[in-house]
Amino acid sequence: MSLMPIIEIPDPLLRAQSAPVESITDDISKLIEDMFDTMYDAPGIGLAAIQVAVPRRLLVIDLQEPESEEEDAEPVRRPHVFINPEIVHRSDARKIYNEGCLSIPDQYAEIERPDIVSATWIDEKGQKQEGEFGGLMSVCLQHEVDHLNGVLFIDHLSRLKRDMVVKKVIKARKEREKAAIL
Repeated sequence: MSLMPIIEIPDPLLRAQSAPVESITDDISKLIEDMFDTMYDAPGIGLAAIQVAVPRRLLVIDLQEPESEEEDAEPVRRPHVFINPEIVHRSDARKIYNEGCLSIPDQYAEIERPDIVSATWIDEKGQKQEGEFGGLMSVCLQHEVDHLNGVLFIDHLSRLKRDMVVKKVIKARKEREKAAIL
């Protein structure tokens, strides 16, 4: 298990366009494994390679939804790997979700996105895939693909709200750094 540092705003790398993955090498397979370890440890449900300072079109998702509706039901891991993902269709129907991001810690906002998306991608075995996603999986996939294009969820907010979120994150980081020194 190898945890990777997650970069946070205002790191300019988060605004970079990620380059395609040319082939599935041992290094890419190790990156996928490390990204899952990092995401689970954070904890989160999605992570784009750019968030761990690797500007490649690669993301991992695991919603970790429980098998049953019981309060103390254990989450079940269903890891998904998307290499060079492309959203090829977005539904006209839209839905609002309260989103957060590991690169924008402890900040959440209601974001409106298409409810259903269709996508194409390559899986970790190099096989071409396509699928349609709704609900939380649709939101997470759109959020992570945005990262690959240098877009953050706060970019879907008004400028005023976005600036407030950025200021809160920077202030919290300064307070954490100050506390670490003491």
